[in-house]
Amino acid sequence: MKSSTSLEAELRQDSLRFKKSSRSGSYTNCVEVAQTLSHLRDSKNPTGSSLSADAAALIRFAKTR
Repeated sequence: MKSSTSLEAELRQDSLRFKKSSRSGSYTNCVEVAQTLSHLRDSKNPTGSSLSADAAALIRFAKTR
């Protein structure tokens, strides 16, 4: 049985809308970012788990690349 915390996290993740970069074209080996910039996931496994991230830190990281 799942804990209430894991169920809440699952429900929050289900409500997120993810987007893949337009530069990735038809490639499937990409990272998708949630609309809120708070989660990342593997585009090959959209129903899998996502990685939670601090939006400000994610933006700083992306600017250095």
